[in-house]
Amino acid sequence: MRDDPATLILRVLDERAVFPLYQPIVDLTTRNIVGVEALARGPAGSPLEFPDALFAAATRAGVMPLLDQLCATRAMEIARDAEQEVPPLLFFNAEPAALNHPFTPELLAVALSERPYRAVLEFTERALADHPAALLDIAAAVQRTDGALALDDVGADPLSLAFLPLIEPEVIKLDMHLLRDPYATGTIATAAIVSAHAERTGAVVLAEGIETEDDAATARALGARWGQGWLFGRPGGLGALAGRPIDHYARLRSPRPNLHLPDGTPFSTAAVRNHSRVGDQTMIDGLIDHLLSLAASAGPHAVVLGAYPEPAVGRAWLPRLASLGDEVALVGVAGPGPIAAAPHPVRVAVTPADAETVLAVVGPHTAAALCVRPGAGDGVDFVLTHEPDLVHAISRMLMRRLDSAAERLDPLAAGR
Repeated sequence: MRDDPATLILRVLDERAVFPLYQPIVDLTTRNIVGVEALARGPAGSPLEFPDALFAAATRAGVMPLLDQLCATRAMEIARDAEQEVPPLLFFNAEPAALNHPFTPELLAVALSERPYRAVLEFTERALADHPAALLDIAAAVQRTDGALALDDVGADPLSLAFLPLIEPEVIKLDMHLLRDPYATGTIATAAIVSAHAERTGAVVLAEGIETEDDAATARALGARWGQGWLFGRPGGLGALAGRPIDHYARLRSPRPNLHLPDGTPFSTAAVRNHSRVGDQTMIDGLIDHLLSLAASAGPHAVVLGAYPEPAVGRAWLPRLASLGDEVALVGVAGPGPIAAAPHPVRVAVTPADAETVLAVVGPHTAAALCVRPGAGDGVDFVLTHEPDLVHAISRMLMRRLDSAAERLDPLAAGR
């Protein structure tokens, strides 16, 4: 293959010339293999053999989504059709740029086929930050096919910890830099937050980048149950696993229904579990002040999300929300009309007018949401909740609005 990269990438797609390697994932106590991570490779000996060149060429050619889904499809097909035993879990990666696209027919076919493993979709915090609605949709679709979710590189960016309660992945992958600096304040805080989340949800903690026995001991001390790295094997063909002990009973928790949003609005969702109250605007202003103060003290791993009913309200909120930009991981609001021309750290989505006012604060140890709608006369009806599952559901509704202007696609629909 001597063509230029643009021609080569089109040939790769046409010939389905992706050849995944698989790296073992082991139980840190027994050292038995519980799963493998599929790592994409292009045609051997070509300029696109390695993933950096392969994906760069796809990006330049505008075919990244198709390549990303081809890599997942080939990884799943080869493992499904392998003659040798395969571990019970197969991890594969998703690029944020591919998440706004429906499954291709080939990916859909293998996802719905009988397989000797459970598929685990890996993504980073970039995916949720860049394409929140698309990722939530694709995550729900993966769970509908009995797949699972893994949040990768946790600890590398404050967003990774901030999004844990919004995604509730079955696997939390600790970034390898934590092993290299286990006594750092940030490492200790990350491990504590992850352990608390895993204890609450039943997620499995997996440490990446384990190269030595000391790394393995550190990973266990940080709360990891499973591990991945050169100590346990480099990427290779599935045949390289022959003769190694496989834990055929390794399991992840069943898919949680939380990613499937309830019908209705944030207010109606909150009111199902909580009695609504009646107040006036002065009371609502005081509660908003309280939630914004709560957000300011929630720390760098918090997310603040809101919805405003009219541009004037959004403009009034903006200075205070912008002041939180350096205090928390993400601030986002949705509502009608543009509310500011100058740059600011708040992610704003212009959406159709809605009568409800919503403000939610989510952090590792914080959950609060206020939902307000007009009441009789001059009064307003409101619900204030601190129930974590309910606050997280409301926050997912708001996350979906952050890119509501983009075309929404059914990820299970057959693609091109």
